[in-house]
Amino acid sequence: MKNEIIFVTLPRKPEESTAMTIEEKDTILKLIRQQVVPAIGCTEPMAVALCVAKASQLLGVRPEHIELRLSANILKNAMGVGIPGTGMVGLPIAIALGALVGKPELGLEVLRDSNKAAVEAGKAFIAKNRIHIALEENDPDKLYISVVCSAGGHESQAVIKGSHTNFVSLRVDNSQVTGDSSQVTGDSSQVTGENCPLDQKTPAKQDLSTINCQLSTINCQLSMRKVYEFATTTEVDELRFILEAKRLNEEAARSGLRENYGHQLGKTMCSPLGRGIMGESIFSKVLSVTSCACDARMAGAMIPVMSNSGSGNQGICATLPVVVFAEENHNTEEELIRALILSNLTAIYMKQSLGTLSALCGCVVASTGSSCGITFLMGGSFDQICYAVKNMIANLTGMICDGAKPSCALKLTSGVSTAMLSAMLAMQNNVVTAAEGIIDDDVDKSIRNLTAIGSRGMDETDRYVLDIMTHKG
Repeated sequence: MKNEIIFVTLPRKPEESTAMTIEEKDTILKLIRQQVVPAIGCTEPMAVALCVAKASQLLGVRPEHIELRLSANILKNAMGVGIPGTGMVGLPIAIALGALVGKPELGLEVLRDSNKAAVEAGKAFIAKNRIHIALEENDPDKLYISVVCSAGGHESQAVIKGSHTNFVSLRVDNSQVTGDSSQVTGDSSQVTGENCPLDQKTPAKQDLSTINCQLSTINCQLSMRKVYEFATTTEVDELRFILEAKRLNEEAARSGLRENYGHQLGKTMCSPLGRGIMGESIFSKVLSVTSCACDARMAGAMIPVMSNSGSGNQGICATLPVVVFAEENHNTEEELIRALILSNLTAIYMKQSLGTLSALCGCVVASTGSSCGITFLMGGSFDQICYAVKNMIANLTGMICDGAKPSCALKLTSGVSTAMLSAMLAMQNNVVTAAEGIIDDDVDKSIRNLTAIGSRGMDETDRYVLDIMTHKG
């Protein structure tokens, strides 16, 4: 008889409370809805396509020329990734389709209505040398997109900065454009018409400034304790929207299993070879399902995934390992919902100090979130969830981001593998201590140590990576 190990959810001891207010819970809920949104294709080229679509819309006619200035991190993440529905890789086709058929009101699903005819028109647009891309070196923000469209003696400009759908400037000829929530100017704007929440209800225009102020405040106040308390004490019906992330990302995984996308890592693990080596354990299923979704997304499948903090891969990595483990472990729906919120909010919290784009691979952050969610599903306490975070940081610090591409599936699988190992160690109360490496006794300080290395310490690494990528051959 085959021996099976099942991680049942254990009774939880009463936890220390931070006395979170209703206002804080409401603001964190808005934050999750802002940062966990659907996206088709890799978010960097989609953000560029979104900016082009907005500038084209402002111009009012098809552009004759498109001039782009992009930050190094945008270039790095858009060079090697498939563009959905095109069979092509890289920025030019994303730019052309953004100008020809892009709908800025769809946000990161801006190219949802693209078809074969549009792709052929896009190829013709590219062949006429209408697109010019340059590196922006004057703006220090790692996420910067400036698009200038021109035709018939007129021009328009759209600028995205800070986050993938955050328009900070809109211009037609010499006049700045202001008005509805999809045309917000100013660095403080974070919730826009494009940045729609999961329930597709955009906040009322008159509430935007209030929400932005609240988000700015809560961003500075989040901690692992508050993340945990929010996930475990908020009324479950208020959190049920997160199941849409489960639905979308599971469908992406099924697509990755049906077709031969990318390096086919997920399919390989499901093959007789993969099963012969990896077996048919919970561990192998968590890895294969996650990889299948990433294979499909990075190869340009025309399928939406639920992103996290501006990254579809981070959304996949924060969601699917938790979903698969909950199913295999026979957790309740409520436990799954709370684990998904815990995972996604942990990733959001860590990204606040890391930044939207960095030299550190986003799977480090997202898989840390999934390790927290899996530890929770195993019956872990708050302390054990913090142990999982420390174990993750001790292992994955330094994994570089060398752009979005099909081989990202390998990195996601490495991150998720570590997430499972970290959770198992945590449940045995085994944790990397403050005597080792960059780990601190305080879990929040450990997180800040990681993000300081990723956001500032690896800046020179980032420059070397881009230089290598742009000078090959």
